[in-house]
Amino acid sequence: MEAYIYDAVRTPRGRGKSDGSLHEITPIQLATQMLQAVRDRTGIDTTDVDDVILGCVTPVGEQGADIARAAVLNADYAITTAGVQVNRFCASGLEAVNIAAAKVMTGEAEFAIGGGVESMSRVPMASDGGALAMDPAVAFKTYFAPQGIGADVIATKFGISRDDADAYAIESQRRAKMAWDEGRFKRSVVPVKDVMGAIVLTHDEHMRPDATMQSLGALKPAFLSLGEELPGFDTVALLKYPELERVNHVHHAGNSSGIVDGASAVLVGSKAMGEKYGLTPRARIRAMASIGSEPMIMLTGPEYVADKLLRRAGMTKADIDLWELNEAFAGVVLRYMAAMGLDHADINVNGGAIAMG
Repeated sequence: MEAYIYDAVRTPRGRGKSDGSLHEITPIQLATQMLQAVRDRTGIDTTDVDDVILGCVTPVGEQGADIARAAVLNADYAITTAGVQVNRFCASGLEAVNIAAAKVMTGEAEFAIGGGVESMSRVPMASDGGALAMDPAVAFKTYFAPQGIGADVIATKFGISRDDADAYAIESQRRAKMAWDEGRFKRSVVPVKDVMGAIVLTHDEHMRPDATMQSLGALKPAFLSLGEELPGFDTVALLKYPELERVNHVHHAGNSSGIVDGASAVLVGSKAMGEKYGLTPRARIRAMASIGSEPMIMLTGPEYVADKLLRRAGMTKADIDLWELNEAFAGVVLRYMAAMGLDHADINVNGGAIAMG
């Protein structure tokens, strides 16, 4: 059975700090409003939604337990609609959509919703701990280092300079502003409301379209102290990659992904269910794939999983018109483009996480 995307919504992204516009909006409210938007925009009867899968990287506190099931109930969906939370770190929301698609493809679900929620201003990143970073035996075995150190190792290993990274970041900002100015997100971004029903945010607020090479050049490398001072993760990186003389720290707040609050929801369904409601598919999900990668430079994983996916789908790079890659750090996308032989004009055409979070 084939899986189709019938609707896709997200909140605008609020700065993930105490002064961000979405700080006072709880994670359950962010997720609830996106589920309600999918229902109201499509006119579906939620008894036909078999499952809701939401990615959440830090599932503790207010967004702990099974926030997907809580959001289903809070959004007044049918009580028969199931809900489950999934964590695959930065790919959690994407994995949630993959699971929704897989359920439709196998016939387990007629309609399934995949998406994600994260309130980084209310539930700080890494507040859930975990053996990978916290258990010394595991950290020693895997050469654990924070992801920012890994991004700088990627830049060092593959010859990406700070100027390269900063130039990419400025282009991300330019593209994001152009996308907003041209209304490219008006069909997908749903304003967030407070408990009184007043709109609190309509626009991604992390963007800095006035950024220049000069303004970015004034920023200090974000991971230099982590690398060179105690606990000295540069030493760990050089133990793993002894061919490197040193780690060149090129990433900072201006060329890395922004910390934001937000939520999303994607309605995936069968052809028959779409026809039942007179919905026009926006896309067909052809194939999915997952992969593991070397832990320290885990962010090189996209190049390997893209190759795996293309082979699985019987496709080549020439079959793809537009590419999207999470802008975790500028160096990650620059490495991906080089490894895949992609033109910058064909990837992240609306900007990405560096600009929007």
